[in-house]
Amino acid sequence: MPETVFGLPTHAILVHATVVFLPLAALAVLLHAFWPAARRRLGIGTPLLAGAALVLVPLSTESGEGLEEMVGENALVERHAALADGMLPWAIGLFAVAVGLWLLDRRRMGPGRSGPPRWLPAVAAVLAVVAAAGTVQQIVRVGHAGAQATWDDVVHASPAGGGDDD
Repeated sequence: MPETVFGLPTHAILVHATVVFLPLAALAVLLHAFWPAARRRLGIGTPLLAGAALVLVPLSTESGEGLEEMVGENALVERHAALADGMLPWAIGLFAVAVGLWLLDRRRMGPGRSGPPRWLPAVAAVLAVVAAAGTVQQIVRVGHAGAQATWDDVVHASPAGGGDDD
């Protein structure tokens, strides 16, 4: 994987895509689980979106390891990297729930098929909430740690008073 794209670190580009796709996938999973009209419209889009987000996570992590070698290690970078390592299990869980919801929906709408057991949609809904909430909280924690690692020196180097001279 190239370390830079158009002069920017590859990590910055991939991370921004990940930060967009993961919460969107979490939202799609929740909509799929709780809103029948959205479920019909989303269809295969929910697991596809969650799958794209899942692919982005290890790409972001890998590019981050390359960037870490370029900028050097410090406590903030190491905290960000440690939190980022915890993102993949949540992305896998979100993808698994998205696929499960889609399969459940196909079972509901399949011709000549009986519906799922009564308890299954309730379990799927609980799993959707857990996967979506866990994914979003982890992406926020990782992103916050990454922002601190990126901007801490800049903020602490700014003049007292915040620099506004108005």
